[in-house]
Amino acid sequence: MPAVTVENPLTLPRVTAPADAVARPVLAVTTAPSGFEGEGFPVRRAFAGINYRHLDPFIMMDQMGEVEYAPGEPKGTPWHPHRGFETVTYIVDGIFDHQDSNGGGGTITNGDTQWMTAGSGLLHIEAPPEHLVMSGGLFHGLQLWVNLPAKDKMMAPRYQDIRSGSVQLLTSPDGGALLRVIAGELDGHEGPGITHTPITMIHATLAPGAEVTLPWREDFNGLAYVMAGRGAVGAERRPIHLGQTAVFGTGGSLTVRADEKQDSHTPDLEVVLLGGRPIREPMAHYGPFVMNTKDELMQAFEDFQKGRLGTVPAVHGMTEKGPQEA
Repeated sequence: MPAVTVENPLTLPRVTAPADAVARPVLAVTTAPSGFEGEGFPVRRAFAGINYRHLDPFIMMDQMGEVEYAPGEPKGTPWHPHRGFETVTYIVDGIFDHQDSNGGGGTITNGDTQWMTAGSGLLHIEAPPEHLVMSGGLFHGLQLWVNLPAKDKMMAPRYQDIRSGSVQLLTSPDGGALLRVIAGELDGHEGPGITHTPITMIHATLAPGAEVTLPWREDFNGLAYVMAGRGAVGAERRPIHLGQTAVFGTGGSLTVRADEKQDSHTPDLEVVLLGGRPIREPMAHYGPFVMNTKDELMQAFEDFQKGRLGTVPAVHGMTEKGPQEA
């Protein structure tokens, strides 16, 4: 880690917050509990214990791995349904195949993102390709769920295949931070992800001792999740480390700093920065469905049970190419 990098960050556009921007305070730092997902791959539940008013429009996020699989060990998920939101799968290291009941999907690897708008509903599967199951290897990624407003919950499903080379790369004034803008906008620089709900998603790598203060939209919330390493958040330098999420208060900028000494297994601080404009609508969430009311949830389960969200294809082999390359 990381999958996408540059030799000299100082060749990239540099961003910094205006001097008069109000710094966002840190409201809380929480520690993600560990668990298992799908067929048994290890995850950290990044948003567990955080009040939804601080997360909106984000619903949940899992850090998948980091794990070094032995031959025969890599695991994925079985076929399952979704309706009413978007899943964002970001692979830092390793390979993951996706397929859905509408014929969409593809293969994502090292720095790629697949943005799936479930909308009115579909079935999909996520799994390592057969050759990775046979060989084993490193696997590390994130899956983020982003809510859809009521007006978009029943839209037609859609995929965005975001390759690592299309991610907007930026840096801090001294080059100590590499910023990968996956979706949204930062200081006038836009990432490739197209979102229904306005959000910003950034994977930042900070060298030991580096600090970055970024401009942040005042109408967005602010979250920082540490995938590796240790550092501090906010002007008050609140300590944070692997598996912890910082919740920021209101303001026009947020600050992240890497400790001078990092853990033995990682040279840098790796952090995901998230911001979004809250939807502020009622949310009814159960299992794979995120709707606005209990009745809509019941309808989603009925539609799934009656096969209205699609059927599993008779043959569901994956290819090594994504949908844009096939």
